[in-house]
Amino acid sequence: MFSPEDPLLDRAFSTGRDPLLRLRFRVQFYNQSGETTSKDYSGIGILVSNVLAVVFALIDGWGLGNLMLIYWWQSVLIGFFHFFRIILLKSFCTEGFTSNGTRVPETNKGKFSTAVFFAVHYGFFHLVYVVFLIGFASADGGEAEPGVDPTDGESSRLLWFVLSMLGFIFGHAYSFYQNVRADLQNRPNLGTMMFLPYARIIPMHLTIILGSMSGSGMGSLLLFSGLKTGADYVMHIVEHRVLRRKHVT
Repeated sequence: MFSPEDPLLDRAFSTGRDPLLRLRFRVQFYNQSGETTSKDYSGIGILVSNVLAVVFALIDGWGLGNLMLIYWWQSVLIGFFHFFRIILLKSFCTEGFTSNGTRVPETNKGKFSTAVFFAVHYGFFHLVYVVFLIGFASADGGEAEPGVDPTDGESSRLLWFVLSMLGFIFGHAYSFYQNVRADLQNRPNLGTMMFLPYARIIPMHLTIILGSMSGSGMGSLLLFSGLKTGADYVMHIVEHRVLRRKHVT
């Protein structure tokens, strides 16, 4: 475990600081970490998957709503792998993690109850999301131009959707493999692990609000994809570096 006198560690994890400052210090903490000697292939894969999704959207003329459906699928994948990441934990701590005012026990019962709660809560959020996103994507399609068959291009659109989905599956499957290996060697905090995936929902929240206010043109698409990709990669860094190092025994 790191020394409590480490000023950068205190800035990165102090709950009294502004969230944006904490995020900046966490990235700085990662950059000064001694664990960055090997290439982060899973992080590269996730970045490439995000870029490919945007490229496919531009090639096939998707609107923001259709791109958000792809990101919804990625978010579901994150929750799926995170659920099993919690289930596969062997040694973990629950410092600062309480339920009904009582610290969650560092037992299999505590682990499984946390995993089930996460699955139900995270799943409900995404059920609500998909209802909004389907409506957003439908409105995003607009009316077909006169003389143009609205079914034209459906095959290519489906192909791009499938390729984007497969890219995220492979990227997050490899990330899951790396995370589980590290978790078995270390002692991560169960509460921190449970809440990390929610940080990836924030860009979707913001885009639903911004999208409804500003429409769904090219500017909104690039704004959302940039915001989402940045948050995606930063949280990947937190999962792979900060989480596992902070609670090593």
